[in-house]
Amino acid sequence: MRTLLELHARGLQLRFVGKCLHALPERVARDEDRSARRRGGSRLNFLVPRRLPWLLLISVAVFVVDRLTKIWVAKHILLGGAIPVVPNVLRITHWTNDGAAFSLFADSASPHAVRWGLVTFTLIAAAAVLFALVRLGNRFSVASVALALILAGAIGNVHDRIAYGSVVDFIEVHILNYHWPDFNVADSAVVSGACLLLLDSLRNRETQQETAQNAGDVRSSKEEAGSL
Repeated sequence: MRTLLELHARGLQLRFVGKCLHALPERVARDEDRSARRRGGSRLNFLVPRRLPWLLLISVAVFVVDRLTKIWVAKHILLGGAIPVVPNVLRITHWTNDGAAFSLFADSASPHAVRWGLVTFTLIAAAAVLFALVRLGNRFSVASVALALILAGAIGNVHDRIAYGSVVDFIEVHILNYHWPDFNVADSAVVSGACLLLLDSLRNRETQQETAQNAGDVRSSKEEAGSL
């Protein structure tokens, strides 16, 4: 009788162990799935920095302003016409530009090649700017805002080149006897962003020089104290 009970108990133990072994792969799979979700979440947080949506919102806002102003000019001002804003200083005009910003390459003998060359270059540049913006997107800074402006300007003009073959320029500025080439909001955004990047670079260089100078002063003070 005791032998039968022992055999029965061992059978129950074996069945219990079998059930545990059978459930083990499912448990491991669930654990791996949770780990994968956690890893995926951390990658998502890395790819979408906290401030990036707000920086992209700046780009979208500038792009929308650029599009609305171009549409308004095309509807309300005849090609070649102008509306004076500040006499002898500022006028709202209506011109189409087949070249780059500020009418560069507009008189090229191969406008088709210029158009698609500019489109290709601008798309590559916009991708590079977007990549840099993602890397700097964890905080607002002069550099990140500058990149957002450049991205908006690049997309604004490349949209016109792809859709219409040319860009609408409408801001005409006269400084004394100098006539600045007509431009638009997208051009202004690109130039403003580039100037901000330059100023930020100069400021960082000055900060690095001051830091190096302070470190040198501290080192000299320590050496003098040690010699005493």
